[in-house]
Amino acid sequence: MKLATLRINGGTAAARLDGDTYVLIDGYQDVGELLTAPCWESIAAQGGGATVSVSAADLAPLVPRPSKVVCVGMNYRSHILEMGQPAPEHPTLFAKFADTLIGANDPIELPAEDTAIDWEAELAVIIGKAGRRIPLSEAAEHIAGYSLCNDISMRTWQFRTGEWLQGKNWQNSTPLGPCLTTRDEWAPGAPIRALLNGEVVQDAPTDDLVHGPEGLISYVSTMIQLNPGDVIITGTPDGVGFARTPQRFLTDGDLIEVSIDGLGALRNRATASITAEAPVHAL
Repeated sequence: MKLATLRINGGTAAARLDGDTYVLIDGYQDVGELLTAPCWESIAAQGGGATVSVSAADLAPLVPRPSKVVCVGMNYRSHILEMGQPAPEHPTLFAKFADTLIGANDPIELPAEDTAIDWEAELAVIIGKAGRRIPLSEAAEHIAGYSLCNDISMRTWQFRTGEWLQGKNWQNSTPLGPCLTTRDEWAPGAPIRALLNGEVVQDAPTDDLVHGPEGLISYVSTMIQLNPGDVIITGTPDGVGFARTPQRFLTDGDLIEVSIDGLGALRNRATASITAEAPVHAL
């Protein structure tokens, strides 16, 4: 089963993908809200309201308001090698805020404050069942399904200090979607690819992870409860612009596409429409 969040009549609605049509799931504003229902799979499978063709659908971020987005750095062996880093014993974690998230076809805002703006194709794990200190043996039961993310990174800001958060949390910068594919229909292994203006820049199997989805769920939930609709983005493979010689970054008009067979694709145009603004001071 595939689920999505659509923009409808000034709001949003959860929907199920049936062939070339989205069927709205009455009573649920988005996939995150749907996942909080105890029997969300049955509701999603049986629910049927108005329909929207795939060609006419306006995709919102898959989960517009997750309680947390946990990101993993340096988690593909190939990316660790290209960045010249040792393999981490423990997951390298940072966070994103919900304000960064955009839909699968929305424009990526390129802020004037940084010109070293990079792509990072990533597999996203969507939590479907709450838990704290989840044993590794039970972690799979907490996965609602999988999706795609592009962890757009403002590299100059990212490497101003040893903490990455300031380079990863720019407004309207992080595509998430297009759909949640439930875990009974998909498992890691298929290649993840990123194309920049049609050129393949990343291509790696999604089982090349140092720390896999179940291990990440167990690890993260040790310190904080994971809730339905929370997102874990699992890291990016080699091929990022920062590690290239010469380095290569997104510019106005570039089309960056991220795909995994079975999960769909993100297609986002980089748009340099945001200018630096004067600081806002509290009165």
